[in-house]
Amino acid sequence: MSLVKRYFVALALAVGLTGPALAQDQTLADIRQELVVLNTEVQRLKRELSTTGGVGGGAAGGSVLDRVNTIEVELRRLTDKTEQLEFRINSVVTDGTNRVGDLEFRLCELEEGCDISALGDTPTLGGGEAPTATAPVVQQPATDAPQLATQEKADFERAQEALATGDFRTAADQFATFNQTYPGGPLSIEAELRRGDALEGLGDVREGARAFLSAFTLSPQGPLAPEALFKLGAALGRLGQTQEACVTLAEVEVRFPGAAVIADAQNAMRNIGCS
Repeated sequence: MSLVKRYFVALALAVGLTGPALAQDQTLADIRQELVVLNTEVQRLKRELSTTGGVGGGAAGGSVLDRVNTIEVELRRLTDKTEQLEFRINSVVTDGTNRVGDLEFRLCELEEGCDISALGDTPTLGGGEAPTATAPVVQQPATDAPQLATQEKADFERAQEALATGDFRTAADQFATFNQTYPGGPLSIEAELRRGDALEGLGDVREGARAFLSAFTLSPQGPLAPEALFKLGAALGRLGQTQEACVTLAEVEVRFPGAAVIADAQNAMRNIGCS
């Protein structure tokens, strides 16, 4: 009787997860915890069925085992779906937070007397700590991954070559297309930074500054962050926003002591006339 009761408890939990339980005020972590508990119960029940099924010798034991297998398959599906949903939410929060930070800078840039250095870090969208978007493991054919990596590298190098030869219009367009094609890729931040270089080469200093800001906000502690912050400050100086430029350039050494661009930032501050 204990075995039958456990089976119906497991079945009730499985139905609850696909029905009214999802309407309650639960977090993804709560749902995942329930899935783990239920999966443990199913595995325990399965072991009991495998041990005692030979005694009964009837079809009923096999029928119950089939039902348990069905519940286990559904559990795996729900777990995968939960992980995918969590990844999508974290990605939206991260992207939304970066976009809000960019908008705050643009508004401050347009307002008279606004101090960019006083903006601080943008609060995480929705509150709480910034999420770490961990992509769910998706099995891909082994032959596809190298082709995607090779094509991504080729597109980036083509844009780099245009920038190096002074074809700034082509370079700016190709870097923009690159980030639309490979959003969030390992080269996306550098692509945004080089797009800023290309825009400056075209004489569009304001759009170049926005590209440098975007590159910085995408990874404010990354290896390219010092260069992006320096170039943002220098661009602000060329736009005539001396106070904002001086504050931004001074932040390079404060945030990244020992960075290679500190000397360039200091020279820019002297040229602008920072006190």
